[in-house]
Amino acid sequence: MLLAGLMLATALWSGVQAINAEARASYATAASRLGTGALARLQPAPGSVLTTGDHVRLRRAGWLVSPVAEGQLRLGGARVSVMGIEPVTRLGLASAGGGVGETEELLRFITPPGLGYANAETAAALESADLGGLTIRLDPDAPANTLIVDIGIAQSLLRLEDRLTALILAEDQPVGLPPLTEAAPHLVRVEPGQGSTDPSALTRSFHLNLTAFALLSFIVGLFITQSAVGLAFEQRRPMLRTLRALGVARAEVMALMAAELAIAALVAGAAGIVLGWAMAAALMPGVAATLSGLYGAEVSGALALRPGWVASGLAMALAGTALAGARGLAQTARMPLLAAGQAAPWAEATARGLRRQALAAAVLIAGVPLCLAVGGLVAGFAALACGLLAAALLLPVALDAALRLAAKLARGVLTGWFVADTRQQLGGLSLALMALMLALAANIGVGTMVGSFRATFTGWLDQRLAAELYVTARTEPEAAAIRVWLGERADAVLPIWNAEAPLADQPGRVYGFIDHATYRESWPMLSAEPGVWERVAQGEAALVNEQLARRAELRLGDPLDLPGGPLPIAGIYSDYGNPNPQAMIGLDAFTARFPGAPRLYQAVRVPPEDAAGLAEAMRDEFDLPASAVVDQDRAKRVSLQIFDRTFAVTAALNVLTLAVAGIALLTGLLTLASIRLPQLAPVWAAGIPRARLARLDLARTLILALATAVYAVPVGLGLAWMLLTVINVEAFGWRLPMLVSPDLLARLGVAALLTALAAGSLPALRLARITPGKLLRVFADER
Repeated sequence: MLLAGLMLATALWSGVQAINAEARASYATAASRLGTGALARLQPAPGSVLTTGDHVRLRRAGWLVSPVAEGQLRLGGARVSVMGIEPVTRLGLASAGGGVGETEELLRFITPPGLGYANAETAAALESADLGGLTIRLDPDAPANTLIVDIGIAQSLLRLEDRLTALILAEDQPVGLPPLTEAAPHLVRVEPGQGSTDPSALTRSFHLNLTAFALLSFIVGLFITQSAVGLAFEQRRPMLRTLRALGVARAEVMALMAAELAIAALVAGAAGIVLGWAMAAALMPGVAATLSGLYGAEVSGALALRPGWVASGLAMALAGTALAGARGLAQTARMPLLAAGQAAPWAEATARGLRRQALAAAVLIAGVPLCLAVGGLVAGFAALACGLLAAALLLPVALDAALRLAAKLARGVLTGWFVADTRQQLGGLSLALMALMLALAANIGVGTMVGSFRATFTGWLDQRLAAELYVTARTEPEAAAIRVWLGERADAVLPIWNAEAPLADQPGRVYGFIDHATYRESWPMLSAEPGVWERVAQGEAALVNEQLARRAELRLGDPLDLPGGPLPIAGIYSDYGNPNPQAMIGLDAFTARFPGAPRLYQAVRVPPEDAAGLAEAMRDEFDLPASAVVDQDRAKRVSLQIFDRTFAVTAALNVLTLAVAGIALLTGLLTLASIRLPQLAPVWAAGIPRARLARLDLARTLILALATAVYAVPVGLGLAWMLLTVINVEAFGWRLPMLVSPDLLARLGVAALLTALAAGSLPALRLARITPGKLLRVFADER
């Protein structure tokens, strides 16, 4: 059981670390191969456009720059990133493919229909796409979900005309160049790691959340180890007494036991790493889909063996074993020779342990407000850890107090013995019950958070996606023609144009929109000043999303710096699912401040029953791809799919954590069953049948599990409150209402009882089938 506990704890930890390591490796691979990680970039200032002409002028002026065109190619419900580079001038960029440097391959790469490079997974996704005859060559080292092509091919695929995304700057530039403020005043320099496109920065909170849940799962698994180690020391009391009486030195005994634990940790850690690998491989595709859908970060769905997370798993196994065994080793070292084989001193040590646990819990509870006062995501997780550990430490104290009260109220000899025996066994089961409590609390907390999030998110989608159709044109002339065509066929055409711009010193996006009843009636406003829509439509004010307001500590009436001058904030709206700052201004003010922004996207209001026919007619009229016209239902369905994928990993970890807690309870019960025959034999000898003893034993397990589940409810709801009001706000910038689900609590209560029933059935069955000879032998053995 010791090996099982260590293996499961290490598997849960190393599996999540493998996922995080693979994601970070994908970010690094994309940065190093595409030149976006180590080199500065020139990007258009807010409201400006970067074109091929700018690249030519800078090259003629002597600047060593290489153009990049980036975008997303939509393939039905999926997306593939397209990266266009100029192979002759790519400065610091790795080769797009093994043969691009060769003359023949280079000509094929730059000459239409072109040659592209992608890994096998991306190439398979592009098989049915219309790429204009582009040939795709497999490159196993290509970044995940990314197609690398020539700059001109990328502009054609992405309908960019002559626009570029950025110019990559060489690190060493010639002397005597004209300053960029003169050569390209509309461009801004972005240093490595800056900007909104850094996936490692965008996804940092997601990976931190995964790590936190992995640590919780590791701690729950570690309770199995702690329980097994503690009970192993209990079983070895006679052996320790014999060894010490034979003259073996205390230090030698301690060293041998420590070495035994270290060997067990290495063996179990290695097995846990293999199991963690399998778990990570199963979860990795879902994580990749989440990172792509929620953050736009492309991550490989495959898994590689990396020394970092392997070493981390072994280190955690050793550290966990040391932590689990330290208490038993210390108690054994301090126990007098004659006391080592007696139960009373160990019981006294258990009582002292409860007092120390209560004191430690008080210290941890005092640390919660201190962590919250510090602020920040790490401090929020620290407060969460303090609260959960305090609750876990107080569980045995609370159960002991409840059993003390039950002993006073007990009537009858058998009932009194049952309560007293339950209290005596509490020390051996406390760690397993703490693991069960943490697993239930995690399920309640995360389940309440996800349920609250989903209910709020669904309502928000109904408000935010109020239009029946959303249309994305390929070019601005096509967008203008579509608007004219729709003018006679739709109730309203609502342009939704946007541009990147710094918002409160953060990379963000500004949207322009027209004043319409769609926004007045449906927009999810959290707070607003009187006359907000009239003021915004007239260009006198702006709206900001909750993320920006919280991070920059902005309130209604505060000025918001925008290109072209600041505007006061007249309203704050919810923007769930978006980790970035966002602002909205009137369309006229937007076109004046961002004259070069693309004007391709618009919402269309029509009667719902006419939406499908109009969408089909629009595709036929303008030869639009299916993904260019999205109906409201599909947009909501895709958004909810992304939402469900986002929490699929944490849901899986919760299920695994509950399973591990069940195993912890089983290990505790099995170990106790072998050492508590001296307490059961006199009761059997007094006339209580073995079958009834087995039923009482199973009833004890169910009662303790039920009490633990009741205790876990307020702990889990407290965890949910922390996740919604502290962790979520720090990680994503939005706060959600807390919606408690009685159905969830009932299901988890049943799950706790079923877990206890599964864990307690085997020990109870063994007790029912034990032979009378074994029970009689108790009276002959020297204990």
